[in-house]
Amino acid sequence: MTRQGVAEAHRVVVKVGSSSLTTASGGLDADRVDALVDVLARHRSGGEHEIVLVSSGAIAAGLAPLGLRRRPKDLARQQAAASVGQGLLMARYTASFARYGIRVGQVLLTTDDTSRRAHHRNASRTLDKLLAMGALPVVNENDTVATDEIRFGDNDRLAALVAHLVRADLLVLLSDVDGLYDGDPAAAGTARIGEVRGPADIAHVKIGSAGKAGVGTGGMVTKVEAARIAAAAGIPVVLTSASHASDALAGRDTGTYFHATGRRSADRLLWLQHASAPRGALTLDDGAVRAVVEGRKSLLPAGIAAVEGDFIAGDPVELRDPSGRAVARGLVNFDAKELPRLFGRSTRELARELGPAYEREVIHRDDLVVLHP
Repeated sequence: MTRQGVAEAHRVVVKVGSSSLTTASGGLDADRVDALVDVLARHRSGGEHEIVLVSSGAIAAGLAPLGLRRRPKDLARQQAAASVGQGLLMARYTASFARYGIRVGQVLLTTDDTSRRAHHRNASRTLDKLLAMGALPVVNENDTVATDEIRFGDNDRLAALVAHLVRADLLVLLSDVDGLYDGDPAAAGTARIGEVRGPADIAHVKIGSAGKAGVGTGGMVTKVEAARIAAAAGIPVVLTSASHASDALAGRDTGTYFHATGRRSADRLLWLQHASAPRGALTLDDGAVRAVVEGRKSLLPAGIAAVEGDFIAGDPVELRDPSGRAVARGLVNFDAKELPRLFGRSTRELARELGPAYEREVIHRDDLVVLHP
């Protein structure tokens, strides 16, 4: 039986994990890369499909050349490995896709590139233009410069957000596991879950024991979370192994198919919710909580009771209710050190005393997302 929605997808984001591209010692496996490229090139031929590839593997590819036996735990050596490995990874993809006359373009992202308004627009424009010019974008997290505060953390989540960014019709997550199982895939009596129509379908599954994906930072937990993010944004997802990539793109019954559960959105708030790392927090009074959460209104200085952290204007911050529970996230318009003197005061009063620059919201509703439990 063919999954009709999958087979008819025009723009597809494919994510592949490190374990599907590298050898046991950490170097790139040219045969594995070529096998994946063969599949993507075949499904791209004729112009019926546009493909964006989100590829892990940069850090893993850089281990052997730097004499590292395993993935380092410290950020500095991870960045060094990524610096060496990213060039090797792109060189391998460039050579492999060239066999089919396909040009590739490298796009490296951090969370700052996607949660801030101008950066988000530029990333979207770049990806759209590469596709329009017939190139195949290869996206990865910018591990060379990303700090802990601006990291996506795993490329599964990055892939879900890229699928939203490029308005994809389908997300395919490839790893070394051929789908989501209702238990440990290695244990007797477990079975592959063929379809997921909503969270209730897998509420009974202990995701942590349902397989893990290789040598990268992701595992089954991150893949299910990525599928949930994409499905909630109106994008169906297929989760399967790299060896079943062709069947997945053809819409055949392979892996686990996550049906779309929400509607696709044209804004960047999905990025703000799932990709941004708060640089601080604002505690609101009850009235401000109701205005932000129920009324979906902007946050004004009159409703702020406390500030925490050392952030600057434009940074993402967490909004908390009086009990300390996070209720929203947004991009703040003031530095942390400016806010205490604004607490509890109206914008009109502030403008009269401090000038017209203070007659504005602390967070505009267009830069604010409510966090659902």
